[in-house]
Amino acid sequence: MLGRVFKAYDIRGVYPDLLTDYMAWQIGCGSAKFLLNEAEQDGESTPMMRNVIIGRDMRVSSPKLSEELIRGITSAGASVIDLGLIDTPMMYFAINYLDSSGGIVVTASHNPPQYNGFKISKRKAKPVGESTGLDVVRKNAAMVDKNLTPQPGTSVDVRDLWKAYAKHVKKFLDLGERDDKNPLKIVVDASNGMAGTMCPKIFGNKGDATEGLEIIEINFENTKHEYAHEPNPLVAANLEELQAEVIKQGADLGLCFDGDADRCVAVDEKGQIVPCDIMTAMLVPYFLEQKPGAAIIYDLRSTKAVKEEIDKHGGKALRGRVGHVFMKQLLAENNAIFGGELSGHFYFRKNFNADSGAIAMCTFLSALAASGKPMSEMVSPLMRYVQSGEINFENEESDLALEQIMETYTERGELDELDGVTVDCFEDEGWWMNIRKSNTEPLLRLNIEAKTKEILDEIYEEVSPVLGSRVDH
Repeated sequence: MLGRVFKAYDIRGVYPDLLTDYMAWQIGCGSAKFLLNEAEQDGESTPMMRNVIIGRDMRVSSPKLSEELIRGITSAGASVIDLGLIDTPMMYFAINYLDSSGGIVVTASHNPPQYNGFKISKRKAKPVGESTGLDVVRKNAAMVDKNLTPQPGTSVDVRDLWKAYAKHVKKFLDLGERDDKNPLKIVVDASNGMAGTMCPKIFGNKGDATEGLEIIEINFENTKHEYAHEPNPLVAANLEELQAEVIKQGADLGLCFDGDADRCVAVDEKGQIVPCDIMTAMLVPYFLEQKPGAAIIYDLRSTKAVKEEIDKHGGKALRGRVGHVFMKQLLAENNAIFGGELSGHFYFRKNFNADSGAIAMCTFLSALAASGKPMSEMVSPLMRYVQSGEINFENEESDLALEQIMETYTERGELDELDGVTVDCFEDEGWWMNIRKSNTEPLLRLNIEAKTKEILDEIYEEVSPVLGSRVDH
């Protein structure tokens, strides 16, 4: 049973049917053992290295899971610093701010309310995924002695880091000459998630107009466990309320956060959704003006416009595999200033190479204020190609399908296997595509981009029969 809740990047399942309180205790034990061992291997022996930080989201099951997690951590001989209700990016800050061995957030991110889980980070807020320690945590958890109890000398310390965290986040906000007479007006949809706690703590109730920011809040209530929509901003239907409110209020921008507020999706002043790769491209000149020639990371599903903008502004463009584990590693290895992912995760060198919805919000607003243009004018030149969006196909023989794709297109375009199979015929035929396997389901995920819709439709009709049965949900 334990193995079924361990995913590629985190631990997740329906509570209490799949993910149980006992598992939370096991995972607390297994995580603490792993994090303490990793810290020791780094040669660190400071008192803070014996601490594991925990925090939780607003889900009804989170307090009980946190309680069992703490019991497990202290049973493994580590002390706990409990931050209470937090957005996930606050954990990345706290691990570095307190120099602890690592941390665990009780959250299921954008999943529906009946789910819950754990996101684990080690020293320096480095992510713990299947290839970076989650497999060890699983083995540790499975082998826990059932008779273990909290060890003598361990403690649980409740801390409030919101003031320090807010100071860190607001370093990324620069609204120039905006003030209470001419504030940026934005609508924020917290999805009844942790952004409903985070935004007022950092930006004040409805924003601080004296600092040039006015926030219209929707779906900020997160204590009644009622949800206006699923906390997933990548689903267009979940943005409809935000789009309508932006137009109604005459706002400059709309932003929607997922459940744990590590992802942020934008809507322009006309109520149009701005794809996350377009937002990455929009921020390229903003960051390269700060650090000329710097590397910028983008996930390989992104529009060609991202690389074109990085090249145009003199930066170093680096494609990355999909997933925060790979993006953060690539950012660190190349001292990159910024990274963007199609999923709405945005990464920042000055944020310990980690992603943050709050800091993404700050940089969106700073770039908008600096430009003096409406958001629609900033992004329209970047939306120069046609994209399919990610399309899923059910296929029990996904490896065979990928082999067939490679055989079919090997003489036709450039192929690489950085993440799945990418076929690039952009220069000669005006299109490229990426096909990846799902980490958790028998699915193939297709993304196509082309210079025209006619080309895109033609390639889709050509390739889709090889991929299996299309799944629309």
